[in-house]
Order: sequence, then C-alpha cells, then structure tokens
Amino acid sequence: MPLNPNKDLKQYYSIAEVSEMFDLPASLLRYWEKEFPTINPKKGGNNVRMYTKEDIEEIRLINDLVKGRNMKLAAARELIQRNREGAKNSSDLLLRLTNVREQLLDIKRSLDAIV
Repeated sequence: MPLNPNKDLKQYYSIAEVSEMFDLPASLLRYWEKEFPTINPKKGGNNVRMYTKEDIEEIRLINDLVKGRNMKLAAARELIQRNREGAKNSSDLLLRLTNVREQLLDIKRSLDAIV
C-alpha cells in the first residue's frame, strides 16, 4: 500500500520536490523558467515557487529534450514551439518504455532470487 494514497491530490510542489524528482539543481529549474515561458510556477509568500502538475510535465519534456537527447536550449525551445504534440508524445513514449524496463528488471530480480 502506498504511503500517501492521496498523493495525486497534491496541487503544488516546491522547487525542492521538483528538483528531487528530476535530479536537477534548483538553480537549473529557475534558469529554465527564464528560457521557457511555458514553465510558470505560482509564487507564494517570500517568492516561494509552487509548481503545478502542468509545470512538472513541461519540465519533464524539456528535461527529456535537453538532458536525454542532448539538444541545445534553443533547439528544444524551437521544437516545442513548432511541434509540441510530437515532442510530448515522444517524451511520453520514452517515459512509458523506461517504466516497462524497470518493471522487467524487477521481475528479473524476483526470478533470480527464486533460483
């Protein structure tokens, strides 16, 4: 059973949580906010950034293009502007394949433990 069954109900994530999700420094997330206007976290008291799920999905897409595919920021920005849906579908596919790979590795570890 998950530790927090209502985790999907969370509306906002701190920069520290998002940084940990993607294993990226918070400074890079702040920089990407300037480079990609589609990342637009709300700012609460003391200018604390509060990322929505939409912001996180945008970061996931940018991270896939920049870190995963080694694209320059300008090229990633252009691709997102020119063909957002294609880039998003490609990123979603990569995420699903990564999840399937992890599941298969878990099964292999379970089978290795039996033998």
